[in-house]
Amino acid sequence: MYASRDIYARRALSQVSRLLGNQDRDAYSPTYGCLHRDYWLYKTSDFPDAVRQFGVHALALVYRHDFPGNFYKGQPKMLEWTTAGLSFWAQIQHREGSFDEFYPYERGWVGPTGFTTYAIIEAFRLIQDEVPAPAAARVGTAIRRAARFIARGQSEEDHLANHHAMGCLAVWKAYELLGDGELKEGFARLWKGFLQYHHAAEGWCKEYDGVDPGYLSAVVSFLGKIYQTNPDPEIFEVLQRCVEFCGPFVYPNGFYAGSLGSRNTGHFYPHGFEIVAGKIPLAAAIAENMLRELGEGKLVPPEIMSDRYVVYRVPELLQAYLDYTPRPASLPPLPYERGPFRKYFPAAGIYVAVEGDYYVVANLAKGGVLKVFDRHRRRALLNDCGLIGQLTDGRVVSSQGVSAIYERGEAEGGWTVSGFFMAVPTHKLFTPLKNLLFRATLVAVGWSPRLSHLLKGYIRKVLILRERAVPVRFRRRFRVQGGEMEVHDEVQVERRCRFTSLRVGDEFYVRFVPQSRFFQSQELDARGHTIDAAPLERLNAGERLVIRRAMADAQQGEWKILISSGNR
Repeated sequence: MYASRDIYARRALSQVSRLLGNQDRDAYSPTYGCLHRDYWLYKTSDFPDAVRQFGVHALALVYRHDFPGNFYKGQPKMLEWTTAGLSFWAQIQHREGSFDEFYPYERGWVGPTGFTTYAIIEAFRLIQDEVPAPAAARVGTAIRRAARFIARGQSEEDHLANHHAMGCLAVWKAYELLGDGELKEGFARLWKGFLQYHHAAEGWCKEYDGVDPGYLSAVVSFLGKIYQTNPDPEIFEVLQRCVEFCGPFVYPNGFYAGSLGSRNTGHFYPHGFEIVAGKIPLAAAIAENMLRELGEGKLVPPEIMSDRYVVYRVPELLQAYLDYTPRPASLPPLPYERGPFRKYFPAAGIYVAVEGDYYVVANLAKGGVLKVFDRHRRRALLNDCGLIGQLTDGRVVSSQGVSAIYERGEAEGGWTVSGFFMAVPTHKLFTPLKNLLFRATLVAVGWSPRLSHLLKGYIRKVLILRERAVPVRFRRRFRVQGGEMEVHDEVQVERRCRFTSLRVGDEFYVRFVPQSRFFQSQELDARGHTIDAAPLERLNAGERLVIRRAMADAQQGEWKILISSGNR
């Protein structure tokens, strides 16, 4: 039996009260309609995060539509609060059309301006006939200003395919609403810009410097929304290729993507898959599998997400319910359900294989991050993000990066990757002094959109994209053949570096990505191994550390580990 579409609605509706609790619903308050509770109530934020206003889309959807168990439909107060949310969004807009998300005077391009513009347009369309004329005029003016800002293109190092796809979506929807010819031209320019981030031959889209399947599902969602009213064959072709590439990241244990991607996201956006499910059978199979797992509390359900990001998930699920595609009598098999095969995507660095009971997915572009499953028992056997350790100077270093300098490729029965450890940049924290200096800088340069965007680009480079190699070389090999499986790691210090600790084969993250690291129960199954003091000392003395792991008992999921050292 196929899963009930009601799962979408139930998961989403359970969070509407949370959205309303985050909204200032006091009509006499100067922040009436604001959904950023930290700002209007707790006073722990000194500016309103515009992204929280994305939640008005969910409020408008439950006000307008019938969903199972929806007692919000047609409620006059829901209309009032949705209208207030629209008005507050217009109130906090910068003069040139942009909005702030992470800090004052950010003036973000798609994040947050594009995302919130799309949500505001969709909410506004749902209640437009019931919005008082003065409020409707303010919101319409703000939409036009925001859409023109987005259409001018990015200037803040925004190398994220999902942002470029959302930019296309926001401007297309603004064109449909306003009938502004300049916006239609702007959409055409943005579409050409998006295509620069789409790898047509392999089907994936670039997120900073690699493929992230979680955000690839977002690209499918955003382009699917465009395709509903703009059935351009080129858009459909991109959608089809993206759907095909998403397939291998639907795992036998019911989860999706995660630490294997360039941005570590485990979320799944279902709406686009529902939109094209009638034309792309694999999209229907993926949507059905993910819907079933969502019903079991897997993936990244809205209830485990932070207030900042739950606003995205609720309307996404409600839209998936509305555009649910009835399933055919049979669905095509997902990659992990197919017969034996091996496939390597050299540009992405992704390796996928089915060998007997095993399903293997690895990202060689991340230093060989590896996931192995028992596909028949639907469980994880290995969730291995590589090697991570700490040096005597306090730096945390790892074999996991997204680096073009890794040597990688297929090998007999598997693959191999080698390169240098990278310093982990994410362990940076604000102090009162740093925060004071940062806020002073924002006040000094925030008046200028150009300077604001240069500052944001610099922050991205320092906090997210900067990769600094350290003189510790690694080599990782993987082989599966004839029911036997082995992971072979070698580590060697090339110059004066000393480890105080080193660990292999666990779930961990090295990149700053706000919409990641939500807890999933599969983390409890991840098992790492800490290198003992004696072999660690030999490594520090210049000897090569060799770690061999072999599947000792497939039924029990047990690995045999052997650690040895050798000369240079």
